[in-house]
Amino acid sequence: MAKKSVQLDSHGYPKFGMRDKLAYCAGDFGCNMSFALKNTMQVFWVQFMGVPLEAMAAMLLLVQVWDAINDPLIGSIVDADKRTYKRNKFLQYIWAGSIGLLVAGAACFIPWQSAPMALKYVLFVIGYICWDAFYTVANVPYGSVLSLISTDPGDRAELSTFRSIGSMGGNMLTGIVLPFIIYDATDNIKGNIVFLVALVMGFIGFLCFQFMVRNTTIRVENEVKCNEEEKPKFNVFKAFGSFFRNRAAVGATLAPVGTFIGMYGASYANTAMWQSYFHNAQISGIMQMISYVPMFLFAPFIRKIVGAWGKKKSVTISAASLVIGYGLLVILPISPDTTGMIMWVGCMLLAGLGNGIYQCISWSLMADAMDYEEWKFGTRNEGTTYALHSFFRKLAQGIGPSIGLMVAAALGYVESAGADQAAEVALRMRYQAASFYFIGAVISFIGLVVVYNLDKKTMEKIETDLAARRAQK
Repeated sequence: MAKKSVQLDSHGYPKFGMRDKLAYCAGDFGCNMSFALKNTMQVFWVQFMGVPLEAMAAMLLLVQVWDAINDPLIGSIVDADKRTYKRNKFLQYIWAGSIGLLVAGAACFIPWQSAPMALKYVLFVIGYICWDAFYTVANVPYGSVLSLISTDPGDRAELSTFRSIGSMGGNMLTGIVLPFIIYDATDNIKGNIVFLVALVMGFIGFLCFQFMVRNTTIRVENEVKCNEEEKPKFNVFKAFGSFFRNRAAVGATLAPVGTFIGMYGASYANTAMWQSYFHNAQISGIMQMISYVPMFLFAPFIRKIVGAWGKKKSVTISAASLVIGYGLLVILPISPDTTGMIMWVGCMLLAGLGNGIYQCISWSLMADAMDYEEWKFGTRNEGTTYALHSFFRKLAQGIGPSIGLMVAAALGYVESAGADQAAEVALRMRYQAASFYFIGAVISFIGLVVVYNLDKKTMEKIETDLAARRAQK
């Protein structure tokens, strides 16, 4: 039987198709095999290892500030690297980062309960830094490579959708399965199990990254040809200046910053709520994951939605739905019983209806922002721009849980009580979770509706102008 020939596009590359989408999907699924355990860190170190809430908040802020600084440094290294790689430099860095992630995630969950408290602090900080280093090496180039797989807005929207499917798929799998594994019948965490789970997830993530690297086609030439003495040196002030003049990049960044401040600020209170308010920690993952279902419903139609409305209008509707859904969490009388759980999940589902559209196309907003930079300013810095985008995301991921833990402490949460909090404290955890979700939604709304400026008409002009410029080269 004759081997099926590969169809090529007008530039001689294999035509964009399902293989590209599945490969990009696998990349974020691999990321989330490592990243999904991040929320578990707070519960593991506070409830199992006995670290005080205030100390945990300080350490999270410390490591996340380093995490945020680390991203633009890695991005600048990738941008400045002009060596020739067989796969493409972005894919080469992803490959290297995936090796370290095999075991780095487990380093954050060493179950040494009897260690002195000072040593526990050291173990957490070192373990987190090791994990973060390898995660950044893989994740920053992974985000940058989307804009190099295709220039077509529909292709980018589908890549963004499949990235979100990979992300949510990883989150849903771990979110549903993990609570049954790591919580016992009394709703308390089984800390000794988490280390082994992290090792298994690290191996799955490694396999996903390897699949992604081997099945990704780079179609957009991004290398800068210059003599050694002409190579630009990285300037942190210039990098930040270039980023902030790019209004599209700022808006596309402010949205996830709001999401992460809300989500991570609510994360510990949300866990405490399911443990001590609803008294059902093991099904908490299933209940939370229901809000991700709309994204899978929208995914098959995202190209048509973007084609009809454009990305700007699509994310505007998404942001409004998110604000309404989370606003209802704050004002509705959600009781600590089955009815209350249904009301909670219903509000999360309403928020998810809008958020599903945003999640499908969120990553393509940054790809468009990179085109906007080239169109308006004549420069293109995928690695640095995405790294600064990631920098602010990481800051939010540190600020959110740190504030959340300090608020929980101020509201009377008792670490040693675990799932057995006083009724009034459990109620406060329920309102803390809802309030953080709502605040994050408002910030995201501002980023997408007020700041982000690339509507359908503007993007069509950008695409036409850039195509004309490139044709003249």
